Amino acid sequence: MKKNVLISGGSGFIGRHLTALLLTKGYSVSILSRTEKKNKGDIFYYKWDVAIGTIEEEAVLKADYIIHLAGENIAEKRWSAKRKAAIIDSREKSSQLLYSVLKKHYKKLDAFISASAVGIYGAVNGKKICTEETVPANDFLGYTCQKWEESIDFIENLNIRTVKIRTGLVLGKNDGFLKKLIPLFKYRLGSALGSGNQYMPWIHVDDLCTMYLEAIENTEMVGPYNAAINDNTTNAVFSKTLARIFGYSIWLPNVPAFVLKLVMGEMAVIVLTGRRISSDKIEQTGFKFKFKNLEEALRDCLTK
Repeated sequence: MKKNVLISGGSGFIGRHLTALLLTKGYSVSILSRTEKKNKGDIFYYKWDVAIGTIEEEAVLKADYIIHLAGENIAEKRWSAKRKAAIIDSREKSSQLLYSVLKKHYKKLDAFISASAVGIYGAVNGKKICTEETVPANDFLGYTCQKWEESIDFIENLNIRTVKIRTGLVLGKNDGFLKKLIPLFKYRLGSALGSGNQYMPWIHVDDLCTMYLEAIENTEMVGPYNAAINDNTTNAVFSKTLARIFGYSIWLPNVPAFVLKLVMGEMAVIVLTGRRISSDKIEQTGFKFKFKNLEEALRDCLTK
């Protein structure tokens, strides 16, 4: 009988790629959705509503593994007080809902694997390399990720192996943050942001999904792992590389920081700050990145 992987947030960018990979590896996949959908082959859909705390419990009871990707997009809207609360609540409450079913039925999983983000190290600039042992920051990004990861600790207390994937900027075709950049760079309107010196820890979506698969199959994996390439890519380097792929050199000046702050408000820290990330811990497990060169990764995303 096929092992079943339950994915929250399975209809999103990463969830769709991950579902496709798991199916090729012989798993069946269950997806939690807010709307009713018809099952397709080895993909099973179950309804849940985090806001009101409802879930089809069969989804959890059927699962051998849970991959928890659900959460409001942190970069979708300006950070009002209400929006900040929604970002945190969507992560905490969804984890709590899954935890409540696991605890109620004394359900044992082979593993619970949750998304997190390199934002746990804060909105900073500097040359310090952040490892999984780096103390989390106390700004909004750091606080959000801390609360996110703490909500998973309750599941670890049920004696379930838990893994936290601290993700950088995910590169994928026609989706993720590249989707917003491609039209600008395609028409030669792209440029660096702010100083351009802020680091941009990135990962190709294929490598990220393979890392989740590794977390399922490698029973030695426990706790947090950084999911980003440590290649010192800055915003200026990223922008120049993307422009080169489209066949030109950037001619526009950097977008001033004050303009981004006017447009994005406090959320501008996402694009104006960055951090260097160590990938040593995941690579020490034997995991190998397919894409470690930025230009190769971008070309793959743009030509598939």
